[in-house]
Amino acid sequence: MKINLENRIIIWASVIVAGLLGWGIFRHPQSTSLFGMLNGDVRRFSQWPLFTIGKVPLTPLFLFKCMVFLIGLSFFSRLFRNFLAKAVLSHTSMDPGRQYSFVRVAGYVIFLLGLVIGLDTTGLNLRSLLVVGGALGVGIGFGLQNIVANFVAGIVILWEGPIKLGDFIDVGNTHGEVIRIGARGTWVRTFDNEVIIVPNSEFINSRVANWTANDRTVRFTIPLGVSYDSDLHMVRDVLLNIAKGNEHVLTDPAPAVMVTGFGDNSVNISLRVSTTTMTDRTGYLKSDLFMEIFRVFREKKIEMPFPQQDVHVRSINAPLVIANPPERTTQTAAAGENAA
Repeated sequence: MKINLENRIIIWASVIVAGLLGWGIFRHPQSTSLFGMLNGDVRRFSQWPLFTIGKVPLTPLFLFKCMVFLIGLSFFSRLFRNFLAKAVLSHTSMDPGRQYSFVRVAGYVIFLLGLVIGLDTTGLNLRSLLVVGGALGVGIGFGLQNIVANFVAGIVILWEGPIKLGDFIDVGNTHGEVIRIGARGTWVRTFDNEVIIVPNSEFINSRVANWTANDRTVRFTIPLGVSYDSDLHMVRDVLLNIAKGNEHVLTDPAPAVMVTGFGDNSVNISLRVSTTTMTDRTGYLKSDLFMEIFRVFREKKIEMPFPQQDVHVRSINAPLVIANPPERTTQTAAAGENAA
């Protein structure tokens, strides 16, 4: 089950509230039983100050209200994101990837603004939280650098938009489609239907190839070679007809055939094609084109040479001397036996 950022905050807030309650009860040894206090005077227990932050006493009732407020704020943020995505942005010309980024950033902003407003409404002096901020700073310095770096990188990715939902990317050794941009990592689904979670900081600190940053058009190259006896003009026409005959190959930009060089055994040629319908399955399109090229080339008698080496032995007029021939040795041994 996926746990988003708001749910994590609620869980951590609940844990903190439970910890504060336990600490407050531990600091008041005269209250030996929580159930005894509840049976004796629920109101007195609910208004019992555990400790104070600034001039605001933190009572169990105050902590309970804070937890309810966080839950309500989380649901409001989620409803706002759903409304923004389905009722507003879905009727615009914005592409789905940018819609997702805008909705995520708007949800974070609404949640943080609501949290600040709620703390200010309770009368809690935000300056008094500097101590907590200092403690968090020490924690970040000891072991939370990666978490904070990934979170900040996620905000930068959503705001700047170098990658978006649905993009096909290459980062490190990972190639696939972006299916989710989270607070800590980005989910990339490979062509083997394997989901790899890449830390957000890698998209900021390393090079990323985004195949669909501008549009869904993907161009790739099919290399091949023909013999030196081939008619290159005919080969070019054959390859162009093969590319144009495939329904997934775009006519604009049109396919192109280029001679890339002269090899040891063949003339090197490249067929360049573009597609939008097979963006996530370029391997299948390459396979179809390879098989069609092989079939047509065999029909047209166009030779595709394979790597080979010819060894030429030069003849010489010098006599061939064999040291200690086997036949002569045998004859010599037989003559010695007869003499004996």
